[in-house]
Parts: sequence; structure tokens; C-alpha cells
Amino acid sequence: MEQKLRQEAKALLEQKRVDWIIGFTPGSLKFTTTPLITRDKADTERLVINPFITNNLANFLTEIKGRVGIVAKGCESRSIVSLIQDNKVAREDLVILAVPCPGIIDLAKIERLVGKDRDELDDVSRDGDKVSVKVDGKKKDFAAADVLFDHCLACELPTPQEYDIILGEPRPPAPDLKVSGQNIAELKALTPAERWASWENELSRCIRCYACRNVCPACFCQRCFVEETEPQWTLPMPQWQDNLIFQIIRNIHVAGRCTDCGECERVCPVNIPLRSLTREMYDTVDELFKFKSGMDKDALPLMAHYEQEEAEDFFK
Repeated sequence: MEQKLRQEAKALLEQKRVDWIIGFTPGSLKFTTTPLITRDKADTERLVINPFITNNLANFLTEIKGRVGIVAKGCESRSIVSLIQDNKVAREDLVILAVPCPGIIDLAKIERLVGKDRDELDDVSRDGDKVSVKVDGKKKDFAAADVLFDHCLACELPTPQEYDIILGEPRPPAPDLKVSGQNIAELKALTPAERWASWENELSRCIRCYACRNVCPACFCQRCFVEETEPQWTLPMPQWQDNLIFQIIRNIHVAGRCTDCGECERVCPVNIPLRSLTREMYDTVDELFKFKSGMDKDALPLMAHYEQEEAEDFFK
């Protein structure tokens, strides 16, 4: 897939079918990648596909002018479709290079399993349903399901259905689409008072860095409500009540746009389980409206249209 990606990306630039290529290149730290945005065909030799291509590259599309060739996993392709639905990007300006994705490795899970920091790991490799970790000269094997990101375990679209060029063989959905993550199951088992206390504890650690907002492709407002002063929705200092308001309102804003890509939780510097909120909203939207974001570019956006005749069982 990696060689085909480099060839196709170079050809797109040479033939002037696109002005930009967005993909992944090796990061400065071990077992990491970083987004690569280039118009230089020589840079295409730096493109990689590996188990660590974590970023949702759709987040860059609203910032780039011109025709774009973009590498897209299943979750990214859904974010791209959602942006098309909201008229934030035009389909004719995109060439989507589809990556059938077997899931992305969560290095934090590996660190917990082996009791070592990622800088102390010698090697991490994947072979099918097994992930091998070499540390201190010894190899340990783990089931892939134990070290993948939670959202990968519930992935409904590992192979993009909206693409122009596919780079590998299509992959089936995750075997258990009902997987929502341990945090969500544990929260649902709590009483309302216990759940409130749990979120007070989690959100008290929030430093209001807005990394969750900035990394989210569905958060495309040029000015966020938290920066408004007339009226002032939240105070600028990170008090837990205002942190809660920020997360609840942000979650409502991305309802029908969130594709459960898990980026908000991945980038949180204080490890707040934000996907517990976003996945619950994702499931609620599906239950109430039978709508899954990013599945059909021709479908109308969920929150930007209405049916004149509502379903009779909607109001209770």
C-alpha cells in the first residue's frame, strides 16, 4: 500500500490533478507519524502507511485552498463526507486515496501492558491479529484487540466507501460493532449522582487547552462560542462547571457530524475520557434519527434540515 500511495500521489502532482497532497510521514518520536502537507512531488517518497497513522487528516481540508489529494482511513473518509454535506469542501476538489484500515495501535495501552515508556520499547510490529512488542531484547505478543484504540474496535467503516483510488484490499467492519469502550459501559452502570461525581472529577483536571476542539474535523466554526463575550457563555479560567458546559455544548454542536474518530480523546493532555460523551451522542443520534454521519455525501445534514412530517412516535 505504501509504494502504491507514493506512486499515485506523485502522479497526481505531476499530472496537475491536485495542488496539494495530504498524508502521513514519520514523526520525530519513535512509533509516531505526523501529517505531511506538500505540493512538492519529491516529498511523496516520505509518505508512509503503518499502524501509527493516528491523525484525522480531514481536519486540514477547510484550511487549504485548491485541489487536494488526501489519504483517508474509514473514519477520515466519513469526516470528509460530513464536510461535503455541510458545504465546507467540494467533492470535485478532492482525490481521496483510500486506506483499508485494520485499526491503529494505541501506544498508551502498550505502555500499560508492558510497564514501559514508549521510548524504552525496541520495536512494535503487527502481523494480522497479533501485535509484537520487543522490549529489553525480549518479545511479547498481544492480541491486536488489546492494543488498538477503542474507536477502532467499534469501526463500522474500515474501508472508505467514498474514494477515487483504493490502496489495498477492502476490509470488513469490526467484528463487534456494539463495542463502545469500557469507560462508557462503566458510566452507564453508575447512578446519576455517581455519574455526576465522576464527571466532576474528570473535568476538574481540564486545563481548557481546546486541543479536543482544534483536532476535530466537525468543529469548523471560525469563532467558537467559548470566545464570545457578548454574551459570555463560559469563563476563560478552567473551572469544572464551565469545562462541563463547554464539552456539552461542543458535543451538541457536532451531533450528526461526529464520526467517532476518537481524536478528541487521543489528544487530551490530561486523559479525560471524552469519547464517553461523543460516542453516547453518536449512538443517541442513530437511535432517534436513524442517522450515521459521513455515510452518504448526497444526504442532507442532520441538523441543517427538517422533515415537514415528523414520525408519530418521536414525541412522547
